[in-house]
Amino acid sequence: MTPRGLRVLVVVASKHGATGEIAAALARALADSDVGRAAGLTAVSLPAEQQPDPTPYDAVVLGSAVYVGRWLEPARQYAATHAGELRNRPVWLFSSGPIGQPPFPPDDPHDAGPLTQLTGARSHRLFPGRLEKSRLSFGERAMVTAMRAPVGDFRDWEAVRAWGNEIAAEVLRLNPAPAVAS
Repeated sequence: MTPRGLRVLVVVASKHGATGEIAAALARALADSDVGRAAGLTAVSLPAEQQPDPTPYDAVVLGSAVYVGRWLEPARQYAATHAGELRNRPVWLFSSGPIGQPPFPPDDPHDAGPLTQLTGARSHRLFPGRLEKSRLSFGERAMVTAMRAPVGDFRDWEAVRAWGNEIAAEVLRLNPAPAVAS
């Protein structure tokens, strides 16, 4: 038997890639944090559509882009399908969606509360998103133009890294002696 480091799964539903990039940055922050490196923590980011099995992981972060106040269906489906497994390990949720300069609308997505209860998540974090018209469908561009939505990349990479550091410390606190693989 050889010891293994802590493992964190970051599962994400992303429509135009911005939320997927947040998930990838979060996975890097978890592993690259001082605590993560010291614990030998590894983190992987996978699309919710792949329905990755959470059972081999010590913790899970589940995130989704938000459109019209709702998470994308693949993330909601992932939470429902794996609710039992998720409730048996530390889980965090994140949403990406508000755009423009702060202050953003303070409201969490409609799904945040029910999904927190379903998964037993420790917390939910809301990150600003990105809006690039070139990535949108014709209908989406028309809606964005009609709403006069601000265009640009509003993601806060420092906030993503800081949250990754917080989660890594909490995962280590909850799992002080890493599991042993057989």
